[in-house]
Amino acid sequence: MTVETRGTPRPLPPEAEMAAYRLVQEALTNTLRHAEASTAEVVLDWSPDALRIEVADDGRGPGDRGDGPDPGGGHGLIGMRERVAACGGTLRAGPGRAGGFTVEATLPVRKPSGEAVG
Repeated sequence: MTVETRGTPRPLPPEAEMAAYRLVQEALTNTLRHAEASTAEVVLDWSPDALRIEVADDGRGPGDRGDGPDPGGGHGLIGMRERVAACGGTLRAGPGRAGGFTVEATLPVRKPSGEAVG
């Protein structure tokens, strides 16, 4: 597994910090349980207004597991979507660009009032 940080990390609102932690945890758990991957990559990409998280593996994609074309039905993915949405963020999960599976989330760095955190 590799972890890459881009940009300058900064404090997140507490709910976004927990969502980021749980998202990476769940995505890596899914990689171990389902993907039969040989590698996984976590990218934390900080911009002035958001943290973009990408967790990608080189394992079996959703269509390779015999579970059909819809990768969005697992309980872990539902939980990730709910956590990210509760923070005002967005989530995409599905086949990776080069195979495997990718989870991408964007979490705001600012509180909903627009006030900067930290």
